[in-house]
Amino acid sequence: MNAMEFTLEVLETPALTKAHLADLLFEQIGLNKRESKDMVEAFFDLVANSLIEGTDVKISGFGNFQIRVKAPRPGRNPRTGEAIPIGERRVATFHASAKLKEQIHGSIGDEAPREVEWSLGAE
Repeated sequence: MNAMEFTLEVLETPALTKAHLADLLFEQIGLNKRESKDMVEAFFDLVANSLIEGTDVKISGFGNFQIRVKAPRPGRNPRTGEAIPIGERRVATFHASAKLKEQIHGSIGDEAPREVEWSLGAE
């Protein structure tokens, strides 16, 4: 399977949204708009459901999503100063891969990068 590449040009908004990802699939891969939206939704549903079940999500070249259990701890109400217990809870964490960290670090000295190349499929 050949790797597919597409370009992400400067975003008009400060965040990359699901809608923008779906538009990229439509414009650069050739999926229809409904398939693009469904694919993006299915991807994020798969990631979320895996984390809810306690399964780590590893995306090669990007990073790892994991669920961590935070222990209960004492807290306080900042308004009243009253001590309140904070119960045990599960939180999602993300650890960037070395490849992503390199790409981010490499862009520090560059003038604002204008595009990012993404690769889909086997390389």
